[in-house]
Amino acid sequence: MNGAIASFSNSFASLPAHFFIRQQPTPVAKPRLLMFNRPLAEDIGFASNGFDDATLATILGGNVLPPGAEPISMAYAGHQFGTFVPQLGDGRAILLGEVLDRSGTRRDIQLKGSGRTPFSRRGDGRAALGPVLREYLVSEAMHALGIPTTRALAAVATGEPVYRDGEAIPGAILTRVAAGHVRVGTFEYFAARGNNSALRQLADYVLDRHYPAARDAERPYLALLKVVAERQASLVARWMSVGFIHGVMNTDNMAVSGETIDFGPCAFMEAYDPATRFSAIDQFGRYCFGNQPNAAHWNIARFAEALLPIIDPDAKRAVELAEEVVAAFPGWFDSAWLAGMRAKLGLVTAQDGDLELAQALLDIMAAQQTDFTLTFRRLCNAALAVNDVSGPRALFPEPGAYDHWILAWRSRLASEARHPEVCAQSMRKVNPAFIPRNHRVEQALNAAIERDDFAPFAELFSVLSRPFDEQIDKMPYAAPALPDERVSRTFCGT
Repeated sequence: MNGAIASFSNSFASLPAHFFIRQQPTPVAKPRLLMFNRPLAEDIGFASNGFDDATLATILGGNVLPPGAEPISMAYAGHQFGTFVPQLGDGRAILLGEVLDRSGTRRDIQLKGSGRTPFSRRGDGRAALGPVLREYLVSEAMHALGIPTTRALAAVATGEPVYRDGEAIPGAILTRVAAGHVRVGTFEYFAARGNNSALRQLADYVLDRHYPAARDAERPYLALLKVVAERQASLVARWMSVGFIHGVMNTDNMAVSGETIDFGPCAFMEAYDPATRFSAIDQFGRYCFGNQPNAAHWNIARFAEALLPIIDPDAKRAVELAEEVVAAFPGWFDSAWLAGMRAKLGLVTAQDGDLELAQALLDIMAAQQTDFTLTFRRLCNAALAVNDVSGPRALFPEPGAYDHWILAWRSRLASEARHPEVCAQSMRKVNPAFIPRNHRVEQALNAAIERDDFAPFAELFSVLSRPFDEQIDKMPYAAPALPDERVSRTFCGT
């Protein structure tokens, strides 16, 4: 082979054997490289430009292992829509190992859709092309939006069909890069088995890898609970700031590293409504847009329960300590959310009444079903002139309430004595012009699946890589779906 691959290791594989199962990827018939994220590859030192596409497809299709890789499937449990499942695990994913990026941070390299594992249950361990491309696109869009997330390194067609609901669909494999793949459900796996020794080993591993500063705390496992809770509060607040709906916030889909993970039925809200949901499996709205903070809080409570045996030897004291952290979660979220809203509204100082100002706008948007992204993006221009025609007023069918609100907002802006252009520029850095609008995503995926045409996907990907830029020639991508284009349901795709 020409080129070079960074040296692989696998620190998770050094843990006891019951943490994982060693598993080779299942070779595929005709691996073909569809997408390769060269900037990310360079950042993690994965490969030089000496590799041709065929060689990369062979490696990232699972047919040839990189030097030093120790492929494993990780064990974990999880609460799925509130119901505990004691054994889940990587049913279609194999962790090849880890590499060090340019900053010296350890990054997991995982193949999704790489074949059956002992955790596959009745699944085939494969992935369809659509869900692979969706995760590739949305995870990279989230990165461009500045939201902590797993990344996509490559998408490889397998040359083999997968069968879903009796239909043959092109198969594919996603190469995912993450700070780590340990989940809340990983801790639940050992807690459910009463294996306190394994809990400590897992907690020590996470502390050493992700939160070394917490390792020296008086109660390191309580410190772990606190830092993970704070990270999740911040993460979900950032989701809310761009209208992102995860869709399946089970505890096995909450990474303790604080990254967004697993993009199955995810979607972005258009018309603002806290009850918005797209996931076809979320029948009762457990994970709808407005309930995401509550869902994360609930998950943190399950994390706390799993950690109780190692927080303190006195069971009662352990509960008291854990409850303090869990009870603090809503405050951490509220603080992070309000900070995000201040930035979206062009405010740099904290003043009384900011919460009410932000909520008043959201209430008006909800009542009139205005587009979440467009409203805030156009508000950037409204910071410049009272009667600016490019402001958001035209989005409101009955603008009277908005007219009243904007007077209060401009008065609040004036209290900071910032130049309007400076304010507008700061707002454009946090209010995206472009998000992965659901109809555009579906159009790109359908072209790839049905016609093997990846041009729409590539163009959409390019637009989303610069979400805060004006991109005047790409403004159709900023427009909401027309009535006949609307996507009302998204699917997990597993």
